[in-house]
Amino acid sequence: MNSNLKIKDIPKNERPKEKLLTYGADVLSNSELLAIILRTGTQGENVLELSNRLLSELEGLDGVLSATFNDIISIKGIKNGKASQILALSELFRRFKTLKAMKKDVKVTSPKDLADLLSGEMNDLNQEVLKVVLLNTKNIIIGSKDIFKGSLNTSIVHPREIFKQAINKDSASIIICHNHPSGDPTPSKEDINITLRIKECGKIIGIQLLDHIIIGKNKFVSLKERGLI
Repeated sequence: MNSNLKIKDIPKNERPKEKLLTYGADVLSNSELLAIILRTGTQGENVLELSNRLLSELEGLDGVLSATFNDIISIKGIKNGKASQILALSELFRRFKTLKAMKKDVKVTSPKDLADLLSGEMNDLNQEVLKVVLLNTKNIIIGSKDIFKGSLNTSIVHPREIFKQAINKDSASIIICHNHPSGDPTPSKEDINITLRIKECGKIIGIQLLDHIIIGKNKFVSLKERGLI
């Protein structure tokens, strides 16, 4: 493509936005979709050329959606504004079908219900994150909170932090969840010990621990289904 060619010089039916409106989003290439998000190019480069270069330098769409601010800003011609647009797009993508994107009054009827909501945000984390999900008397989610990041063990994970959130939200019950960065959700001895400790504390406080779900790579384990809780 001629580097001096502006978008307005491209035939109207070949411009990304017009193609989308005429034929639908599914016919557009990744670079054309990204061009619609970015809207404008840089000096001496139209938005389609910029989008193609971004995809090339960041090694495809996966690279664009997982890039950090510093990764993006290091690319020639990219300033804070366009970097912010890309980061916002990446975050919306990560939130799709997750707890952060859910509609109100989502009821948990099985471990899979919650695992499906959590997998999008916890599948690819590079460290363990322990999350507490808070439920009311009808098992409807009323909140969630990341409690701890790092390798889990009983001396570091304090039940008081978990139940502090539950008490503040007037929760009837809780489910704890964490991920295994290795991709294998098989519970460790430490996972089981933590679960039993939190379960006993819940009995004393009067807030039931319903389950502990471990998220792996596209799979999960429910300690309740395993008979471990």
